[in-house]
Amino acid sequence: MEIMTAIPLFGSIANAAFIICGALIGLAVRKKLPGKMLELPVQGMAIFVISLGLSMSIKTGQPLIVIASIAAGSVIGELLDIEGRLERGCAALESRIGDNAKGFSAGFIAASLIYCTGSMAVLGSFEEGLGGYPSLLLAKGLIDGLTSIAIAASLGFGVIFASVPVFLYQGALTLAAGWIQPFMSDPAILEMSATGGLMLVGIGINLLGLMKIRVMNMLPGLVIAVVLVQLFI
Repeated sequence: MEIMTAIPLFGSIANAAFIICGALIGLAVRKKLPGKMLELPVQGMAIFVISLGLSMSIKTGQPLIVIASIAAGSVIGELLDIEGRLERGCAALESRIGDNAKGFSAGFIAASLIYCTGSMAVLGSFEEGLGGYPSLLLAKGLIDGLTSIAIAASLGFGVIFASVPVFLYQGALTLAAGWIQPFMSDPAILEMSATGGLMLVGIGINLLGLMKIRVMNMLPGLVIAVVLVQLFI
């Protein structure tokens, strides 16, 4: 345990490693299944993502903050063209790697949002950043790793690369824990998680092919939710 705590950002590194290992197992399973057999698992994954998002969003104590965060965050994201930039980067990667990277963006976006929007990512990063043993991040990593098996088997190659934003996000929170933690009260974490839950619902709708929602452009809403809680709660 002492060796682990001596490694900088050990919790975030372990979380990313769990995701990669789980995704590799899921890809191995995916290769053994015919393409047509993957249609129902993808739909099942979409339903899971929607149910997860709903379970997060209904916990809000301030629905107006969630609505305002989504609306304002979407405007900022549209101006920055976050999703457009990401899609162009994913398309370039797919063209270089070939068929193995087909559908890269779907797996990458879905997995990244699932792993980063929950409260465990924030609380676990603060736990390690404030000098504690990263037990929450290790528990989250195990959950993420098991989830990666299912997501990679359904959505493919992009899930592996979701480990990168997870590491960067949690690592940044860990390093800046002493400065950020006073602003991240329980209500702030709750409303940020609820806002992220609505984004997960959008991801699920996209996976079902019902409509195209530019969910990544909503990401600034997570920061706005925290700011609004600090201003009005």
